[in-house]
Amino acid sequence: MTESSTSTTPSVLFVCVKNGGKSQMAAALMRHHAGQTIEVHSAGTTPGTSLNALSAEAIAEVGADMTHDSPKPIDPDLLAHVDRVIVLGTDAHVEPVAGMRAPIETWKTDEPSERGIDGIERMRLVRDDIDDHIRTLMTELLKNS
Repeated sequence: MTESSTSTTPSVLFVCVKNGGKSQMAAALMRHHAGQTIEVHSAGTTPGTSLNALSAEAIAEVGADMTHDSPKPIDPDLLAHVDRVIVLGTDAHVEPVAGMRAPIETWKTDEPSERGIDGIERMRLVRDDIDDHIRTLMTELLKNS
């Protein structure tokens, strides 16, 4: 069981396909902004083998850090007990598990590559879009805790 099931600390699980980019960025940004006030997790529906280096670089530029984590699969027990489940992008699909208390919410994130923007500039735009969502979510979670 997670800490959130026995305390008032709100919890969130961020999910993407590989758990090497967007969900890791979201987790790092939430930890950066919320500190210990929110329990933060990330996972992938089909985890990759490493973090996206450009994602980590873009996150570091704003003072956050995602380099101490690694891609991992969704833990069904964790999925059942977190307060919020956020899927980043439309490629990942999360199946609910028995006893799950959080709705599965999908954030359609900016995809600059569709506009011909790649490399670190793409990651900065993705980071900033995710950061806007994170700040709103953080306010909601802390208001309800």
